[in-house]
Amino acid sequence: MEIITEPDFAGVSENHPWAKKFQILTYAQGGISFIPHGFFRNWLDQTENINGKFYIGKCSGLGVGSLVKYDAGIQSLRVGRYVAGGLRLKFLLNGQHDMRTISTAMFSIFGMALKNASPPQYADSVIKNDVWLGDEVMMLGGGIIENGCVIGARSLLPPNFRSEPYGIYAGTPAKLIRFRFSEKVREALVSLAWWEMPLSWVKENNHHFLHDMTTDENAALDVLEQLAQSRKNFIESAEKSA
Repeated sequence: MEIITEPDFAGVSENHPWAKKFQILTYAQGGISFIPHGFFRNWLDQTENINGKFYIGKCSGLGVGSLVKYDAGIQSLRVGRYVAGGLRLKFLLNGQHDMRTISTAMFSIFGMALKNASPPQYADSVIKNDVWLGDEVMMLGGGIIENGCVIGARSLLPPNFRSEPYGIYAGTPAKLIRFRFSEKVREALVSLAWWEMPLSWVKENNHHFLHDMTTDENAALDVLEQLAQSRKNFIESAEKSA
């Protein structure tokens, strides 16, 4: 299994209080991410010698009992920053059978030199930034969950699922219930892309992240304007220091 994370990855912590349940990834510039033990599986439910790619951003974690099933070493699961995953999530990246042929049976596994058509493959599965996945969500392959989304507990995301930023989705199959914020606030949040900033910037502006963005649109937009200016100042200062 190829696990990829942030450039400032500083190693796996064996002494963290959660280490019995998770692989704890640490970073030189602060923050952790965590992956539950036994997360990576193949179609035989084996947890060793898995072929595939997995990317996880800083400050993301997936709950105990979660798993991702790879098939044929082709698929990739990408998890962005600040993703909060609940218990017993399932990411089934492929496992398709060809339905265009006479039979869906995988003749090649039965011996006798039998052959079957190559199974179709989903594209990569992508969970962007600041996403919350409720307990026991199941995501099938090829889906993209946009920034800021919430996926309700026990929802089923069908193959090639597509969401809109800051939407709340639930059900089987998952459907849009509502948006977290007004259209103007959502647009400002997408433009801000605060998750791209270092944790030091988040800490400096932490008080803004405590503001209720749903009660007064103008006040929410003012907070986002202040954050946008803070981001601009931070980047300009960093460029001058470089």
